[in-house]
Amino acid sequence: MPENPAINRHVSLAIRHDWQLDEVQALYALPFNDLLFQAQIVHREHFDPNEVQISSLLSIKTGSCSEDCGYCPQSARYDSGLTPEALMPVDAVLKAAKQAKDQGASRFCMGAAWRKPKDKDVERVIEMVQGVKALGMETCVTLGMLTDAQTLRLKEGGLDYYNHNLDTSEEYYSEVITTRTYQDRLDTLARVRDAGINVCCGGIVGMGESDVDRSNLLIQLANMPKHPESVPVNMLVQVEGTPLMGTEVLDPLVFIRTLAVARIMMPKSRVRLSAGRSKMSDEMQALCFFAGANSIFYGDKLLTTDNPMTNHDLALFDRLGIYSGGSSYA
Repeated sequence: MPENPAINRHVSLAIRHDWQLDEVQALYALPFNDLLFQAQIVHREHFDPNEVQISSLLSIKTGSCSEDCGYCPQSARYDSGLTPEALMPVDAVLKAAKQAKDQGASRFCMGAAWRKPKDKDVERVIEMVQGVKALGMETCVTLGMLTDAQTLRLKEGGLDYYNHNLDTSEEYYSEVITTRTYQDRLDTLARVRDAGINVCCGGIVGMGESDVDRSNLLIQLANMPKHPESVPVNMLVQVEGTPLMGTEVLDPLVFIRTLAVARIMMPKSRVRLSAGRSKMSDEMQALCFFAGANSIFYGDKLLTTDNPMTNHDLALFDRLGIYSGGSSYA
């Protein structure tokens, strides 16, 4: 049997920030079983392999966004049939958070379709954050680009996590988005990290990007001075009216490989199986968990797209012997 030089029988468990493209491509090229075996070794060093953290995501302000993200039905530029909705009242958000907690979620994430929020909007969001924290849940928001002052206000308000995805590699980025630069995203992430807020940052695969683009996205994440605490990996959800509708569907095994490589490169991060789960079979999701995914969004919607029903998720967890929690070995 030919020996693959990328196979390391003694997987390095070191936390690294110096990944190179040839190393990551070699991981992707491993036989599927070898890649998942290495991911499992790393995963078990830092986490209980049968525990998955559950988050719930609510769109607190929907549509009418000025950005041109090619995947997003919330852009005002596209006729996706989405009905815009203003920023929700605080009490309605807290009611949704309470329901999510009752269904087993430990983190409540709030998303608003803004390019960047106004200061008065940030104050409203802080009210929501404080109300959710009073329920005993972790908080996460995604509001677009932030100023230094807004970031500090969110920290002072008690925010636990800020989500700001890179979406794809820097090289492919302009094929998907033109109204915000890659550096804009990196600058917002730096502000969040400097303020002492946990970072939630990942991307979307299946947008027509190459294998090299997927590798470079993971390199950008893993070579940050500190790895994101949460790394959502999304499968593109194609929506009528958006430019990426009709994109060739990604091979599910490539998606699973991406999760496994992310687990190896960012050993202590929560790797979240995010958008696209409604199109995934139970068997595919089981392989995603085996590859190192240990966080999911659940509830009926992910912002504006469908998500598996909560009861179905719980039934799948029961079949797999998975339980929800939030602890790690590290």
